[in-house]
Amino acid sequence: MMKPKVIAIVGPTAVGKTALSIEVAKQCNGEVISGDSMQVYRGMDIGTAKVTKEEMDGIPHYMIDIMDPHASFSVAEFQTQVKDYIHMIHQKGKVPIIVGGTGLYIQSILFDYHFSQQGKDQNYREKMEQQMKEQGVGPFYQRLQQVDPEQADKIHPHNMQRVIRALEVYDQTGKTMTEYQKEQSDASSYDFYIVGLEMERSALYQRINQRVDQMIDDGLVEEARYFHELGLDDSQAMKAIGYKEFLPYFNGTIPLPEAIEQLKRNSRRFAKRQFTWFKNKMPVHWYTMEVSQKKDIFENILTDLEGFLKET
Repeated sequence: MMKPKVIAIVGPTAVGKTALSIEVAKQCNGEVISGDSMQVYRGMDIGTAKVTKEEMDGIPHYMIDIMDPHASFSVAEFQTQVKDYIHMIHQKGKVPIIVGGTGLYIQSILFDYHFSQQGKDQNYREKMEQQMKEQGVGPFYQRLQQVDPEQADKIHPHNMQRVIRALEVYDQTGKTMTEYQKEQSDASSYDFYIVGLEMERSALYQRINQRVDQMIDDGLVEEARYFHELGLDDSQAMKAIGYKEFLPYFNGTIPLPEAIEQLKRNSRRFAKRQFTWFKNKMPVHWYTMEVSQKKDIFENILTDLEGFLKET
């Protein structure tokens, strides 16, 4: 039985994934599924570089604006919903195109990842959050280092939510996150082709800085302030790059120019981490983007994708 075809477009922030995805959808009779962990949140438009209606150019998009900003959203929930959309798009006789920079989320779709069946226990999480506020994250991170040292190495010591989740899985199931991850398979339910866009680093960093400046002009500070004034500083959504950098400014501890510089720095570092993830974790077909040769590069990609879609 033939596996359903799926196209994925990945790469670091600001490299040009959105523009390419629209061209691919037009040429390959496709519809787009966002593979970004933050674009699911309603109203968080500027800071997530969310595709606009004009940019969509009539192409249907999914997994955008489906959650309120106060809510949490897990990779397991993402996986379930995206697989449903992939099936729906195929039923329409079209090609699913997953686009984004959140590596684990896209990896969970293309490979048959099985997540812990243990759901989130709100009482457990609230209790842990209260204890962390009183004692700091340090003692809990040290406990994670004892019970699951491999997972602890992957988590920043100050990332409260991820520390809680790793301990929650262990406390509720008796198995560590590392054990669950080692059970994952390289098998896939799909016949997929992953397009990766890369760019010479100094050129990419310049684009990132310019994008941040444009976001500021478009009203990013006001967007972030709106959610801050709603009291969402501790939400999963407000811990994202593009929003968390402004919280010290809103609280009066740093000036606005410093917050903007931190956003640029964090965005550049994030781009480097994205690139490393995709290079090491997934079988990507890489294409080097140069703005002056964008049309030719897109044509090469489209030719390769047409060949992939014709394969049986």
